[in-house]
Amino acid sequence: MTDIRSSRIECLDGLRALAAIWVLVGHCLLLTGWSVPILGEPDLGVDLFIMLSGFLMVFHYNLRQDKEPWQRPATWLKFWTRRYFRIAPLFYVMLFVALALGPYLYDCRTVIDDFLLRSHQAPERYLDSGVKNIVAHLLFLFGLVPNLAYRTPLPDWSLGLEMQFYAVFPAVMLLVRWLGWERSAVLVAAAGCAIVFAMGRLSVHFPMPSFLPLKMQIFLCGMLLAGVVHQSRPRPILYLALALLLAALPFGGGYGLGKLLVREALVAGFFALVLYRMLPGAAGTLARAIATTLSNRFFHLMGELSFSIYLIHLLVLQPVAAFVIDQYGHGLAAPLRFAIVVAVVLPTVTLLSWITYNLIEVPGQKAGRFVVRRFGRRTGPVLKTTPAE
Repeated sequence: MTDIRSSRIECLDGLRALAAIWVLVGHCLLLTGWSVPILGEPDLGVDLFIMLSGFLMVFHYNLRQDKEPWQRPATWLKFWTRRYFRIAPLFYVMLFVALALGPYLYDCRTVIDDFLLRSHQAPERYLDSGVKNIVAHLLFLFGLVPNLAYRTPLPDWSLGLEMQFYAVFPAVMLLVRWLGWERSAVLVAAAGCAIVFAMGRLSVHFPMPSFLPLKMQIFLCGMLLAGVVHQSRPRPILYLALALLLAALPFGGGYGLGKLLVREALVAGFFALVLYRMLPGAAGTLARAIATTLSNRFFHLMGELSFSIYLIHLLVLQPVAAFVIDQYGHGLAAPLRFAIVVAVVLPTVTLLSWITYNLIEVPGQKAGRFVVRRFGRRTGPVLKTTPAE
């Protein structure tokens, strides 16, 4: 069997880019009234982002474990510092931009909802500039509270979810070191299921799946794939089967046969693109060609901009969609309305994302690396764990 442990993972930039474009296009479809299967489901694009996050955290964990042993609490602090500076700088800037534009964006969304004969969005999602809401978002605690989890004009519910994943990630990896991948994945997923069941019994409902137990199974799908990559004797079929079972758990978003099949296809496709060297014949050749294409310069750039695209796109999309609807209304067929909106929104968001990436994201990442170097020189005690056989 081909050893892939030291190989470059070609497709990751392209998959990040596709996830961001999927979310943007899906929201364009929803806000222009044109229904297109799969593309019109932006939550599935978010699931792809989540799988990628689970994969990347484990992948980087394995790359750094010799230099930064994860039995050391100091390594956890370095990990949390890097992740905070990766997300927080751009999020904080866009949070205050979104809150400042809140009344205007709410008016735009009202125009859209009236035209599409939909119920209006909750006003507090656009208009709540209270201290409690702002502090909860600055501390990334909003995803834990149903009333605050979906309370800004940004699609930031997934960022609160992401931060919760980062918080528990060191503990999960220590569990993997102790019990192995299969038992750890089952145990963590079972704990998530138990919490979700208890939430149902207590009538605790989140407007979006911003609470980690609702999406932990999707993170685990990506983590399992990364677990295959760094094993000396990988068992991809077993891990793929387990990931497919986890992706089928019926909570954490809209479910139904169609969405189930797409989620299963995302998991299987992700495995195939990363592990194409293990695939035989034509399947391996096709997967390699797709993975190589997803690593070209265009996809690399769009992958780098993917976080900015995700965070910014609704701030541009809603005014553009409201303007097109207000000016042309039913004079345009839904596909043409969609095409006009995408033609304006996609390049505008890409340009703004390139600016924010260079002015905010890159300096933020450099600041994180500086903090790690400056304050992370002391190593601290090592926690003793026994690796699973």
